[in-house]
Amino acid sequence: MKVLVLLVLVVFTLLRNSTASLFVQGPTETVLEGDSVTLECLDLESELNMSSVHFERLSRHAQMWHRLDMYGYGYYYRRCFWYDADVSREDGRLLLMLGRVQTWSSGVYRCVSDNITDLDNSSLPFKLTVHYMREVSVNRAGANIFSHYLAPQDDLRVPLGDDVELDCSTSASETPQYSWSKEGEDWMVPSSKLKLKQLREQDSGQYTCMAQHPSVSSLIKKRTINLTVLPEDSAWYETTTGHIYLMLAAVGLVLFAIILSMTVFLCRRARRNKSKGPIDDHSQKKPIYKSSVESLPSTAGDKQPLV
Repeated sequence: MKVLVLLVLVVFTLLRNSTASLFVQGPTETVLEGDSVTLECLDLESELNMSSVHFERLSRHAQMWHRLDMYGYGYYYRRCFWYDADVSREDGRLLLMLGRVQTWSSGVYRCVSDNITDLDNSSLPFKLTVHYMREVSVNRAGANIFSHYLAPQDDLRVPLGDDVELDCSTSASETPQYSWSKEGEDWMVPSSKLKLKQLREQDSGQYTCMAQHPSVSSLIKKRTINLTVLPEDSAWYETTTGHIYLMLAAVGLVLFAIILSMTVFLCRRARRNKSKGPIDDHSQKKPIYKSSVESLPSTAGDKQPLV
């Protein structure tokens, strides 16, 4: 029994000596995008002066620690990449304030003592996670790339008897959970995809995709799509696909008209320059002598040309 107690004391002593006295205290609740966060560096043994301690952050790409209160070149590097970090020292406390945190604020932080003689002069890393969720987008599977720009995103018009597959997506700090529902119906599809086979007129209505964050229940985003099933005698251009083709045809005609106009203009310009002919180089006048017929009466007796 005494041997066991002695072994426990030895292990505790080793762990205590190998554990850093510095400690980073951060938020205990969930941090959402846009919140303000404050980290504080604490000395568990109260032996260090906080004026000789600084905060560092681990770069994701370079995997290097960067000091957050440096001046000179380091200051401009910090203001460029981590401008949201503000280090302050108040009443002997070392604080790191992050105002309106964004996704790039997530990362690993620590505090380090400037005294290099300390064997263990850094704290354990503190990981800050910022949860977020972007707006939901709904796309029709198999649609062309132009549908996102030329067709209404919340209105889908399809002919009777067609098959439709809708894909719901968003970006978040964690993979969200998706579900589909229809207004006025009591069914729900727990998936990001909704497949509707051989559409009928009663399938028309509003379909809503809901994305929920798995860890933060308050993060919920929705997107509603109005689906209209057209009757059999509808024109082809009344559908969403027909509308896209019609817009592409109009854009193509405009481009063709512009190219044709430029071609005609350049051809006429080239023809006009060609019809002018070469420049007349025989415009110089021959010299006029006194004894010649072209000369004016004069009393001078020289025969040098006047011009």
